[in-house]
Amino acid sequence: MIVAGETSGELYGALLAEALKKKVPQVRVVGIGGERMQAAGVDLISGIASAFGLTEAVSSLRTLKETFRKASDALRRHRPSVLVLIDYPDFNLRLAADARVLRIPVLYYVSPQVWAWRRGRVKKIARLVDRMAVILPFEEAIYRDTGLDAEFVGHPVLDEIRGMKTGKHALKAELGLDPGLPLIALLPGSRPHELEQLLPLVLDIVRACKRTFPGHQYCIPFAPNTDLVKHLSCIDMLKAEGVSVNKGASLRTLAASDYAVIASGTATLQAALLGVPLIVIYKLFPLTFWLGKRIVRVKWVSLVNILSDREVVRELLQKDATAENVLQELDKIMHDSAYCDQMQKAYEDVRKVFAEKHASDRVADLIIAMAEGKR
Repeated sequence: MIVAGETSGELYGALLAEALKKKVPQVRVVGIGGERMQAAGVDLISGIASAFGLTEAVSSLRTLKETFRKASDALRRHRPSVLVLIDYPDFNLRLAADARVLRIPVLYYVSPQVWAWRRGRVKKIARLVDRMAVILPFEEAIYRDTGLDAEFVGHPVLDEIRGMKTGKHALKAELGLDPGLPLIALLPGSRPHELEQLLPLVLDIVRACKRTFPGHQYCIPFAPNTDLVKHLSCIDMLKAEGVSVNKGASLRTLAASDYAVIASGTATLQAALLGVPLIVIYKLFPLTFWLGKRIVRVKWVSLVNILSDREVVRELLQKDATAENVLQELDKIMHDSAYCDQMQKAYEDVRKVFAEKHASDRVADLIIAMAEGKR
């Protein structure tokens, strides 16, 4: 049973299910996820029901409770050989406690960001989980200090990237774009609050870019599970500006891109691994941001900068996230070759960290060993 709470985790769950089915074709996988996991052969108990921040969590509480009830019931009904929990700690640690009572082995795949905030969760996780598969190199030691069996398995986004063989020109054509024009990808996130805060900004960015950088094209790739109903008017305005919009082709769009403007998240690492110069934008509701600043203990919000321990890519947050600032940074990326070379050198260092790791394949092996009663 694989439980993912949001879009990035759902991608990892889908890649894991595919790897597991290659190794054990007769395996049955049930879980909580979305379209990607379902397409990978997972029998869905419920769709993902994620929330982020105080304001957003309150509005989603009823849905989260109902999803948890379905997950808990499924544990008792299916009695899976292994329960695989992907990030999403407040939900998944409660489910791990249920699994502990039922004596179902638990593998936690993709650590909560305990290095950023709520470090005290490490001990709780160690009590409830049998094995830990982490996707960032510095996370392994955090858990091993508790005595928990933890392993750095690499990052699953690289598994997906390895499967891509098409060049930029062919990808642009495949996506219905002009192969001869430079492409700026715009990724405003997938959570409801991200779209609410960032889609209007993206519209401003496109309008400003068209005036300042003529001869470029623009594409917004939304995640498959993204609910766009509330944002159709803004999307229509983006389309009227000539922006191409797709759903489910984020990685191909990034691979085809010459530049990218990305909401902080997994896509920033994808862009770095693909060698795409990028700018990070992010906005939260003011109360959520105010509280976050007092709780979170990291200098950077993007994985590229966190792994590099310096500002490799520009992070424009809250009031700094403006079309004017994005244009200024884009101009620097386009015309300052030394600046761009430094960015690419840092990207190469990040790639080296993950190059020899195959996350989905390794986690599938861990699941098989746990199902067979091995450690």
